[in-house]
Amino acid sequence: MKLVKMSLVAAMVMGASAFAIDNVKVNGDAKLYYSTTDEGDASLLHKDGAAADVALRLGVTGDLLKGVSFGVTGYAVSALGLENNLVNNVWSGAHGQTAAATGVDDAAWISEMWLATSMGKTTAKVGRMELDTPLAFSESWSIAKNTFDAAVLLNQDLPDTTLVAAWVGRGNGVNHLTPLANVGSVNAAKDNEAAVGFDGMGAGAKMVTYGEQGAYAVAAINNSFKPLTAQAWYYNVGSVLDAYWLQADWDCQLIKDVKVGVQYVNIDPKGVVDSVTGFLGAGNAKDSKAYAIQLAYEGIQNLKLSAAYSDVDEDGVLNVANTSTNNTVNAQSKLYTEAAWGGNYGYVGVAGAESWNVKAKYDAGFAKFCASYTDVEINNASNGVLNNVTVRGRGVGKGNNTDMQEVALGASKSFGPLDTRIQYVSTDADGQNNGKRFDTVNAYLTLNF
Repeated sequence: MKLVKMSLVAAMVMGASAFAIDNVKVNGDAKLYYSTTDEGDASLLHKDGAAADVALRLGVTGDLLKGVSFGVTGYAVSALGLENNLVNNVWSGAHGQTAAATGVDDAAWISEMWLATSMGKTTAKVGRMELDTPLAFSESWSIAKNTFDAAVLLNQDLPDTTLVAAWVGRGNGVNHLTPLANVGSVNAAKDNEAAVGFDGMGAGAKMVTYGEQGAYAVAAINNSFKPLTAQAWYYNVGSVLDAYWLQADWDCQLIKDVKVGVQYVNIDPKGVVDSVTGFLGAGNAKDSKAYAIQLAYEGIQNLKLSAAYSDVDEDGVLNVANTSTNNTVNAQSKLYTEAAWGGNYGYVGVAGAESWNVKAKYDAGFAKFCASYTDVEINNASNGVLNNVTVRGRGVGKGNNTDMQEVALGASKSFGPLDTRIQYVSTDADGQNNGKRFDTVNAYLTLNF
């Protein structure tokens, strides 16, 4: 079955001329990711604290008819036996539930398969696809992206405005909105199988219902005032939550080369979440509210600097983070203050989190460098039900009154089609490694074709 799934992409390429498919483009990449940490009793480069993964991505796009295009993308991930020799973990949760130290299964799946058409200034896209919205998105930091079965409608008839309407039916991220509500679904345990790996990909990359009943989203993005891009998003995730996200990013004209960004978020739990007694009492689940601000300066050639601050209300139940990948554990957040390393996601969006960070990026010509410092202080003693959990593969999770400091340094360089990157991360977090500081080194190789 895996071979059948993967051969579909190749068949689309070989059969393009036979079916008069025009403008066919093939793209993809092969990745090798490695991570090592001295967390716990492990030492750097020792297999007890190391993880590795290999991924192959192959995509095809083309035109079926005038105004009708298609896209198909296939993924395959494999540890190539490294988990039995050099590492004890993998990056992608798609491998499944098998203990990484004793070997994991390879996995292959179709991550995208969509059709798109345009009429005038309206574009419709339907099928399996990547999404990039503030509270439901495909995370790109790991070796394979999560995707969605969705339908998206874009309209640009209004001047300088893009209107968005979307329906999301399923996703292949670990769906933590349902099991934490204890709804007793027959498929709840199976559909949300915990997996090895760092990321929030579900076991086998299996598509499961998004939330309880799927989700709707609408948005308006406007830049009538050219230096300012403003966006407003509203989400209705079945019987789980309502949410809105407001954001404005301003290329300030008053102070040259300064950019200002502001964000405000409100997530209102409802239905199965609000009805569970453990969530502060049935009917008393609190909203998750957050705001963030960012200042950036780009007045020095090849250098970008930024500083950001965010604050999350201490009474909220759900995290201000991706609702499609481990929301209450370690999902990535779109708040400006998010940490640099995926192993430290899940802090800035927690109830009671007060966070700030500073970042610098410099293009030296021969290589690109980045550095960041993130500081999070969490005080949510009134809401200890959801956040004191275990993070899969990363030790004890983000609990009450937790602090986290992260220093991250990175360097990247491309050699033709080969992209290389190395990252050093120092983490000092109450919720990890028994509160002791530890180091992580990540290496990324990507061959583009």
